[in-house]
This record gives sequence, structure tokens and C-alpha cells, in this order.
Amino acid sequence: MKKILTITTLLTTAIFAQLNVATTYNYLGKVTKRIGGDLVKVDVLASPELDPHFITPKPSLIGKLRREDLLIINGGQLEIGWVPPLLRSANNSKIQNGGSGFLDVSRAVTLMDKPANVSRSMGDVHPGGNPHFATNIDNIVPIAELISMKLSQLDPSNQATYNKNFEQFKGKMEELSSKLKKEYASCQGKKVVQYHELFNYAMAFYGMDKVGNIEPLPGISPSSKHTLELINTMKEQKVTTILQDVYHEKKTANFIASKTGATVKIVPHDVGAVEGTDTLEEFYTTIGKELCQ
Repeated sequence: MKKILTITTLLTTAIFAQLNVATTYNYLGKVTKRIGGDLVKVDVLASPELDPHFITPKPSLIGKLRREDLLIINGGQLEIGWVPPLLRSANNSKIQNGGSGFLDVSRAVTLMDKPANVSRSMGDVHPGGNPHFATNIDNIVPIAELISMKLSQLDPSNQATYNKNFEQFKGKMEELSSKLKKEYASCQGKKVVQYHELFNYAMAFYGMDKVGNIEPLPGISPSSKHTLELINTMKEQKVTTILQDVYHEKKTANFIASKTGATVKIVPHDVGAVEGTDTLEEFYTTIGKELCQ
């Protein structure tokens, strides 16, 4: 009986020793789990099928945030419209911006497309730069390292485990990065059009050339005039690929494709956004395939 009680106590202690971690997006949840393993319990706040800019701050999300030890966000103001009201309602001092349990992973990367100045005439631009950096596989390792450091800070007794898991993760991601770059080397210089400024980092990784966006300005729906101008540009420059995400309307992309002979590729912006991308490896492999094949 004493032995059973001891085992039960140990199991209970192990359960309560877990860090409760919330991440805004699925890719961050996957990275955190790879680094933390059984030492962390991860809650992902946003569905990968939805527009990452506009997530409804549901009461259920407030309940989750009240019990979290750590909140990991993408940053770059991608969550500016929905995370602040959740944090105010959750009233959890640990995970407030500036708290010990708050982590903005945009600190780990260099943001592209930072505007010299910002005005409403430019559409919904992000003043700090483009926040969709997760589509470039080379950004995931510095992000994972930052997460590993934060977990070690909050749980120093398990730092060795976090470091070990990070090194293993780093090796696998660097190997996949090298493989993808070699496999799709012929993709360099390929001209493409995308709906939103969503895949700039992935295109930079493969050395691709963005000819234009279906949106005339970020967050602004395409007009007939802009669409016709884009069709003419695509014909002139012989663009054969349109990159379409899962959450914007697809009617315009399909119309442009019908007029230019281009192919519309549905590209994931997050892990799990399209079928067959439930792991980080599948996510990055699918991005490479859709962009380059």
C-alpha cells in the first residue's frame, strides 16, 4: 500500500511540474512541444484555418490564459487585434507583456519589408515589418532556441533536457532546410503572384521573384482595375503560378488563372492549415512543393 501511495505521489508531482504554455499559433505550439516534450502542456489559441490577423477573443480562450505559466506569441503586431483584449480579461500577471511568462518570438528574426513610414494610404501594413516569417524554414531554429531559453528560465531544473531537445530539433531542421534548398534549386528566379504579403519569407528562401499581389494594398480587397492590371503584368512577364492561402477568397485567383493560364497553388501559412501539414517537417516540405513544382 505504501509503495502504491509513493508511486501515486510521484505521478501527481510529475503532472503538476508541467509548465502550462499557450501559443498563439499552431507552428509555435509544435515547436514548444518539440523542445519541452512531456515537461510542457501546450494550448494553441488560434485555428490554422483562420486568418491569423483576426481571431475572435472567445471566453474559452480567456479561461485558458488565466492558468498559463507562459504565453508565446508570433509578434510583429500580427496578434495586435486579438491578444491584448484577451490578456486584459485573463488578468494573469505572469503572461502580460513584460512579464516573466511572456515571449515574443519576432525578437529572434530579422523582419522583412519594414516601411520607412506608415499611413492609412498604405493599407494594413505592419510598422515593424512583415510578421509572416514562419514560412521560411531558416527562421524556425532561432525561434526554437529562444523558446528553449525561456523554458529554461522558467524551469531551470530541466534546462539540460530543453537544451538537448533543442539541439536535436536544430539538427533535423537544418538537414531539412539543406535538402529543400538543394531539391528546389531550379526554383530560383521563378516569378509568382500571391494574394497577400504572406509568403515573402518563403520566396526569399528559394530565391523567387514576386511580381505582384492580388490585394492592391495589404488588407484591401482587389478591385476590377487592379485585377486587370495584374493579368496584363502576368501575361507580359509570363507568370504561371499564383500563391493562394486558405483564408482569403479564392474567386479572384481562379479568375486570374483562367485569363492567364496560371496555376493556383494553395499554400499553408501555418502548420495544419492544409491537409497533410500536421508536422513542421510536412509544413515546410509542402511550402517548397507548392511554390516550386
